Amino acid sequence: QVLAWGLRGLRSGVRAPSLEVQCGGRTLRTPTITDLTTNPNFPINAFLLTLHLPAEEEYVPPIRLRVLDTRDFGYRPEVGQACVRGLGQYCCQPHGEGQPPSPGTPPPGSVSLSNPLCSLQILPRITTEKGAADKAAEEEEDEDEDEDDWWSKFYAAMGDKAKSRRGTNRDRLKIYSCELEAVPEFEGLQDFCQTFPLYQPGGHATAGEDPIPVGEFKGLFRIYPLPEDPGVPPPPRHFQELPPSQPQKCLVRVYVVRAFDLPPRDRNGLCDPYVRVSLGTKTLGQRDQYVPNTLEPVFGRLFEVTGTIPLEKDLRVSLLDYDLLPPDQEIGTTTIDLENRLLSRFRAHCGLPTLYRTWVPLGWGAPRAWGIGVRRSGHGDGVQESGPPVHRHLGVPRERLALHVLRACHLVPEHLETRTLYNSTQPGLEQGKVQMWVDIFPASLGPPAPPVDITPRKPQRYELRCVVWNTRDVDLGDTNLVGQRMSDIYVTGWLDGLEEQRQRTDVHYRSLQGDGGFNWRFVFSFEYLAAEQLCVLPRKEHFWSLDETVLKVPPKLILQVWDNDKFSADDFLGVLELELTRLPQPAQHPQNCTPARQGTLQSPWPWRGTRAPSRLSLFRQRRVRGWWPCTVQEGSKRRLSGKLELSLELLTAKEAEERPAGKGREDPNMYPTLPAPVRPEWSFLWLQAPLRSLRYGIWRQHRCRISLGMALLLLLALLLTFIYAAPGYLAMKLVNPLQSLHLAGSER
Repeated sequence: QVLAWGLRGLRSGVRAPSLEVQCGGRTLRTPTITDLTTNPNFPINAFLLTLHLPAEEEYVPPIRLRVLDTRDFGYRPEVGQACVRGLGQYCCQPHGEGQPPSPGTPPPGSVSLSNPLCSLQILPRITTEKGAADKAAEEEEDEDEDEDDWWSKFYAAMGDKAKSRRGTNRDRLKIYSCELEAVPEFEGLQDFCQTFPLYQPGGHATAGEDPIPVGEFKGLFRIYPLPEDPGVPPPPRHFQELPPSQPQKCLVRVYVVRAFDLPPRDRNGLCDPYVRVSLGTKTLGQRDQYVPNTLEPVFGRLFEVTGTIPLEKDLRVSLLDYDLLPPDQEIGTTTIDLENRLLSRFRAHCGLPTLYRTWVPLGWGAPRAWGIGVRRSGHGDGVQESGPPVHRHLGVPRERLALHVLRACHLVPEHLETRTLYNSTQPGLEQGKVQMWVDIFPASLGPPAPPVDITPRKPQRYELRCVVWNTRDVDLGDTNLVGQRMSDIYVTGWLDGLEEQRQRTDVHYRSLQGDGGFNWRFVFSFEYLAAEQLCVLPRKEHFWSLDETVLKVPPKLILQVWDNDKFSADDFLGVLELELTRLPQPAQHPQNCTPARQGTLQSPWPWRGTRAPSRLSLFRQRRVRGWWPCTVQEGSKRRLSGKLELSLELLTAKEAEERPAGKGREDPNMYPTLPAPVRPEWSFLWLQAPLRSLRYGIWRQHRCRISLGMALLLLLALLLTFIYAAPGYLAMKLVNPLQSLHLAGSER
C-alpha cells in the first residue's frame, strides 16, 4: 500500500505534477495535482499495488519514485526522482494482526480514550494520588507563589535549585538534549508520513558534495502478504482514516529561550546574537534586540506568525551577530517541519502538561485550567473552569483523570527541545545550540489562549538604608603624646560590586576605649532579581565598549572600620560583611555580640551536637537593628576587633520615593531623624586647637600631679630665693652701714 500525501518544495515552473511509483516491474500513477500553489496534496492519497516479491529482504527490489509534470500537448517532463531502499522497515502484518500502528492508531501499551472501563478503573487511584499531592501542597505555607514563573519551572528542570525556588510537587518541564525529531520514542515525528527528498533526474553531484534536493515527497509505504487462496477475502487495508488533506491556516508560536556554545564572531571573543524567525514570506525579529557580549545569550522571546500548512511548512530559526555596520553575520540556522508535527499521532504541535492546574501564575496568561484535550490553553490543553483560582487545589478528580489518560497515550509532553545550529558556509559543523519549543494552533479549533510569558526576569530596584549608630570595643591603633592608646574612628560602606557607591562617616576623634558615636546614614540603590536572589550590575568592561555587560552577584553589604591618620595611611581596624539574603541575627546588647553568633553555635546539651545559627532575609523582614561583630584576619583565624550598632532598612523604589532620606545627616533628615552624636569634649582634631588638646590630653588626667609639682616648684623657688638673699641680709645686719652714715650726719 502506498500513502501518497503530497509534493513539497518543487520549483515554481512546475504546473500539474503527478507521481509514478515503480517496484517489481509494476507501476502506479497517481492523479495530478491541479494547482500546486493552493494545495500541494494529491486528491487521492491511498493506493494499493499488488506485487510478487522475494521472501528474502536482501533481494527485494527498491521503490523508484518519479515526479512528472503535465505540460501542453501531452508533454510530461520528469522534474524529480528518488530511490527508496531497505524496504524491510515497511514490512508488517495485515491490518488487525499485530502490525505496527498505522497513522492515527495509539501506540502499543497506551490507554485507549474510547475505553471507559479503563478510565473508571484508574479513577480511584488517581484521586488518591492527587489528594496526597493536595496535602503536600498545603504543608508549604511559606512558599511565595508570586515568584513562581515559567523560569522557575525551567531552572527546576535544569536542576538549579537556587534559581528555581519550586516545590517538589509542582508540574515539571521536560528538557530534551536534542531535536524533538531525534527523540527515539517519537519516531522522528514521521509516523504518519515520511519525507523523501527528490533529486534532479540525470544530475551528477560535484565530487565530495552531496546532491541538492529539488523537492520532497510526503508519503509512506506498507508491505504485507496477501492470502494465497483467492477465495479468502483480502485483509482490511491501511490508511483508511486519514485527516483532511486541505491546507489549513494555523497560528504558530515560536518560543526561543536561550542559546549556548555559540562560536565567537567579534574581536573580543564574544558575539552579539539576536533571533530571526522565517515562515514562508514572513520574517520576524529585529536586529536592535540583540544580547550584547555573550556566547550564552538568554533571549526569552516569543514570535507569533500565521501560516498555511503545508504551503508554508518549513520554519527557519536563525541566530545572527549584530554589527555596528550591516550586513550582520549569520551564526547558524535550524529548520523545523511544521507539517510533520501537526500530522504526527504523538501530538507534537502542543505539549501536554504534567499537572491539571486551576491556577496560573502571573504572566502565564489567563487563569484557565490545564488538562483534557478540549480547548488549548497556553502551553497545554485545557478547559475553562469557574470559581476562584486556588493553586493548592489542583482540580476535580475527573479533570485530573482525563489528563492522566492523555499522558498514558505517550503524547509529547510540555517540553523544551535543544536544536543544533548549522551555517551554509560551513556545512556539517555545529555552530552552537538553541533551546526552544513551537506551538501550532489550527484556526479551525478556535482562538487559542494567551501565550506563555517567557520574558527574562527583570530586576527590581531597591534602596538600602544603613544607619551607623555606635561602635564599641574597637581596636586602638594609635598612641598619643602621653602614651595613651587611642583611635580616630570612622566607618566606610558599600555594596559588593558597587564600589563606586562607597560612602564614609565623619571621624570620631580620640576614642580612648574604642567607643564611637556617629548617627550616620548610608543610602545605596541597586537592582535585585528576587527569583535568583542576585544583584544585577550592568556595566561597561572598557570605556570604549558600546554595550553593557550584565553581572550578577549576591547582595552583600561590606562595612569597614578605619583609624584616621593625617600624615600617613589610615589603619585598617576591622570588617563586617552582611549578605542581605542570609543575614545573621543581631545581638540586642554589645556584651552578647561575638563572632560565634555568626558561626556554628554550640548546643547547651552535648548529645545534640552543634546547631546552625538563625538567619533572616532582609528582603522579607525589611527592617532590623542590633549589634554585629567586626573581625580582622590574623594568620589563619579571625579575631574580634570591634562591634557595630546598625539599623538596616530595605525599601522598594516606590517606597523610597514616598519616604525620602538624605545621606549622612543631610536633608531630608527623616525616617528616622538623626541628631548630631553626643561625643566627649576631647573628641576633636588636635591640629585645630593645640591648647585644648593639652588640656584634655594632660591636664584632665594628671592635674593632681601637675598641681603638686607646681606647688613644689613654687616652694623650691622660694627656698632658692631665700638662700640667695640670706648672706647679704645677714651682712647688712652685722655691718649696718646705714647706722654709720646716720652717726656721721648727726655730728655735722
